[in-house]
Amino acid sequence: MEVKKELYSDGIGQIHFVGGMVRYDYVTIQPNEGADSSVRIIMPPQGFLETYNSMRQLVDKMIEAGILKKTEITEEPAAPKKAARKTTKKK
Repeated sequence: MEVKKELYSDGIGQIHFVGGMVRYDYVTIQPNEGADSSVRIIMPPQGFLETYNSMRQLVDKMIEAGILKKTEITEEPAAPKKAARKTTKKK
């Protein structure tokens, strides 16, 4: 049986879409040093979308099992403010 290489990550530090590919850096937190990027994953958009869908399905299963709690957004994002228009009154 082939042994698969396992990597540990505390999360994704950065994610980009460059050159038609999705690129994201896994990071690990180091004491007194902050986050250290150790691995970059590069995949085509279709592969990224399939990965995203797999993760959503896993999150849903973890919510159903009580491992995670679903949170709801309590506020709508603030709408961008329009620039104030200066008006003058005719006399």
